[in-house]
Parts: sequence; structure tokens; C-alpha cells
Amino acid sequence: MSDQSHDLHQADLAPGEESEGGIGNRVIGYVVGLGLALLLTATSFFVAGTDLVWQPSIPVAIVVLAIAQMGVHVVFFLHITTGPDNTNNVMALFFGILIIVLVIGGSLWIMENLNHNMMPMNQIMQMQQ
Repeated sequence: MSDQSHDLHQADLAPGEESEGGIGNRVIGYVVGLGLALLLTATSFFVAGTDLVWQPSIPVAIVVLAIAQMGVHVVFFLHITTGPDNTNNVMALFFGILIIVLVIGGSLWIMENLNHNMMPMNQIMQMQQ
């Protein structure tokens, strides 16, 4: 009975989680991740270079494909999953994303504020004469 529960536990792994199996299972996981990454990359180039896609939707499609690409890399190559033993990794990933969002958002806010408060160019030219 314990063999059945062990087999069920091995089959119940999330994508990217390393099993107790040999190197073959790990290589298969990396090859699947590589295949998905190449497929998403090729799709991005196809979307950007074709006229078959509605032109205003191309930036949205590229962003969606980029997010999917990041998800593939996080799961298949960094092995960050939502398993109970990866809680700290997931929290560290979310904290890193929060810091990146704050830095980019703060930079955009500062640049917009500086642009808004900047003296118009014609007044600057009058001051130099």
C-alpha cells in the first residue's frame, strides 16, 4: 500500500518540481521548459512581424507573451513553485517584484513631476539671451 501512495505522490508534482527520480526526469523538465521558451519567443517574433494580427493589439500580445515567458523561466529553470517547501522562495520572488515595481513606479513619478515643473523651452531661451 505504501508503494501506491509513493507512486501517487511522485505523479502529483507541479511542473518544474524536481522529483526523486534520476537525472532523466530533470533533463526532461529542462527540455520541456526550453521548448516552451522557444515557442513563446518564436510566437513573439511572429506577432511583431506579421500583418495577420490586429495592429493595436500587438503590444498587449507581446506583454502577455513576455509574462508567460517569465512564468516558464521561474517554474522550469528556477524551480520556484507553490509547494510547501518553496514558501520562502515564492515570498522572496514576490518581494523582489514589489521592489522592482516600486523603483519603476517611483522613477516614472519623479520624471513626470520634473517634466511638469520644468520651465518651458521658450522661457529658457529668453533667459540665455
